[in-house]
Order: sequence, then structure tokens, then C-alpha cells
Amino acid sequence: MSVKDVVFKIAEDAKEASWGVARLGSDVKNRALLKMADEIEAKAALLTEANRLDIDAAVKKGLTKAMIDRLTLTDKVISGMAGGLREVAALPDPVGEVTKMWKRPNGLLVGKMRIPIGVIGIIYESRPNVTADAAGLCLKSGNAVILRGGSESINSNNAIAKVLSAACASTGVPEKAIQVVPTTEREAVLEMLKLEEHIDLIIPRGGEGLIRFVVENSKIPVIKHYKGVCHVFVDESADLEMAERIAYNAKVQRPGVCNAMETLLVHKAIAGRFLPVIHKKYTEAGVELRGCPETLKILKGIKEAKEEDWGAEYLDLILAVKVVSGLDEAMGHIARYGSLHTESIVTKDYANAQRFLKEVNSSTVLVNASTRFSDGFQLGLGAEIGISTTKIHAFGPMGLEELTTQKFIIYGDGQIRE
Repeated sequence: MSVKDVVFKIAEDAKEASWGVARLGSDVKNRALLKMADEIEAKAALLTEANRLDIDAAVKKGLTKAMIDRLTLTDKVISGMAGGLREVAALPDPVGEVTKMWKRPNGLLVGKMRIPIGVIGIIYESRPNVTADAAGLCLKSGNAVILRGGSESINSNNAIAKVLSAACASTGVPEKAIQVVPTTEREAVLEMLKLEEHIDLIIPRGGEGLIRFVVENSKIPVIKHYKGVCHVFVDESADLEMAERIAYNAKVQRPGVCNAMETLLVHKAIAGRFLPVIHKKYTEAGVELRGCPETLKILKGIKEAKEEDWGAEYLDLILAVKVVSGLDEAMGHIARYGSLHTESIVTKDYANAQRFLKEVNSSTVLVNASTRFSDGFQLGLGAEIGISTTKIHAFGPMGLEELTTQKFIIYGDGQIRE
């Protein structure tokens, strides 16, 4: 079969499977999720062996440390995949939930009910744990899923998908509810993106290049975020020890992910005290700083930030630093250079915290916490299917509710329209 025929058959099977998945009871879906989690742990050695093939190939290709970090299935990542599946199983099932109900003057009872979207196509790079996260969330929300990972993680993805499919087969879930596109050819992606009659939503996860390619070629609605240019603003009233912990964690804990801080904004009143301390910690961690003119006056010997640094997603141990006059300049900078992803303020000033929460227009806004918490698992969603900065139909980390839509339901008693 040609690539076109293979992809069409997968989509056709997924469409048919989606009708059966939508009718599954919560008990069936939860049993399947728990079985999937158990099998992920039981087959950890098999998954690690497959992942090693991908890592070896990535090293030979000269992929960056950040990319290899995303690709690696450590014991912690495998445990996290299983834990995510179990947490999704424990969450309330959104399918069938009636979210509103009201009575019209003519006696009609009008409501809104959550229903599955249908068939979700996930196109992703590097992170093989996405295979388990996406499969679990789509199953619990009553959707069929088509998974198309990148060539760099083909062995890992196929191994994970095989484990998940086998677990589902014994629990009453339609066989084709979870499918992986078996080829890494780009033609497969292009064919997927044409199938608007079979696939209801596309969610790309990966670098900006992949996401823009998907958006430019898709006939199907796309939920996306292009990049994560995340900021931490250390306000004049901040607890500087707290600010130091947050600013360090947001940049250093895992620099190659989209919710890592890329620009540090510091109030001019405390910059002289705060920047030398955090600079020392960053230097010890190997972070390269690129500063504005005011930062350069305080920190001698660091690089000068260029205009392009303010909108850069480094995904590496590089950080842009800017001294600002106050909250308004900080929020103005975020509005101009941010990517609607995640922003944090460190402050003791309640009014400033509330203004920051209200006026910063990003999908996740935090007070006195690291940007690294912009993550579905960390926010109690069980796992996430991705992060949306599109505002329609979801905004921020996407969990179960974001994989449903709502239909109107109406109870009548013989009413007719005059």
C-alpha cells in the first residue's frame, strides 16, 4: 500500500472506532487505563531497550542535548507515564456531564452536555512519553487517536504503542481506538492533514518549525503554540530568597522545555542586590546571560542582549535579562515579546499580583511560583495533550475537558414554534 492508502485506512478505522469509544462507560475506560499503566511498568526494560536505539541514532545525527533530553525514557519518565495514566483514570469522566441547564418561558429545558470531539490526530517530535499521555487522555475523553511521532523516536513510540494496544485489547476498548502511523515519511503528515472528513482535530507538539508546517498545510482545525517565551518578573517588594529559588528553577531545572523561563525581568529598585546573587548561581550552573544596558552596568562581563534576544526561545542554558522601571514596563515587555505561554511575578504586593494576573494575557499566569508548573500533570490534569496559545477552543495546558466539546440538549413537553 502507498503512504496515502495507509494513512487513509488508519483514519477510516479511527473514525469507526470513535463511535464505539464515545459509548464506553467510565468503568471500561478506567480499567483500560489502569491496565495500560501496569503494562508500561511491567515492560519498562523493553521500552528502555527500544529508546536506546533512538538515543544512539540521535547522538550520531548530532542532535542537541536539549533534544536528546526530550527523547530519553528514564526510569522516572516511564514511572511518570504510568502515573499519568493512573491519575487520568482517577479523574472524573467529562463525557456526558451536563454543565448548564435553564428553563425558557415556553417551558423548554435547555442544557449543555460534554461530548467527545471524535478523532484526534497528534503530530509530535522527540518526546515518546507523549504517546502514552495522548492515548490515555483521548481514551478517557471518549476520542479515538492517531499518533504520528517523529523519526527520532520511532522505535520508542512503536514500543509504547504496542504495549498500550495490547492492554486495551483485553478490556473492551475498540481495537483501532489507539493507532500509530507506522511510517516517518513527511508525506504521511501531509496526507493526515487532508482528511477533514475523518479527523476532527489536529494537535502538533514539537518545535516551531513543525507546528508552522502543520498549520500551513492542514485542512483540519489545529490547536497549537508556536513557542514558549516565558518571563519571570521580580518586583520591588519580592522576597529575594524566594525570587532566587524561582528564577533559578525556572531556567535551570529543565531548560529544553517550552515552560522554561527565557527572559528575567527585574525591578530597578532591587536589581543591584538581586542580580549579583542570581548571576553567581547561574554561572555555577553554566547559564549564559545576555543583558540590557542597565544589567550590563551591574553585571560586568556578560553579553549585551540584542533585539532578537527578547523574543528568543533558547531551549538552552541562555537567559535574557532586563531591568525595568516597574510593573507597567514589565507587563508591556511581556505583551510585546511574549508568546502567550507562561509568565510569573514574584512579589509581596497584593495589588501588583492581582494586576499581573488580570492584565497579563498569557495562557498561564503565576504569582510567586516557577513557570515550570505550566504543565498538565503539575496542575492536576493527570497529563496533558499539549499547551494551547490559540485561545479557541482551549487556552493553556489541555486535559480531559479540553478534549471534549459541548452540544445543546433540550427537554420538551410537546412545544412547537409559532
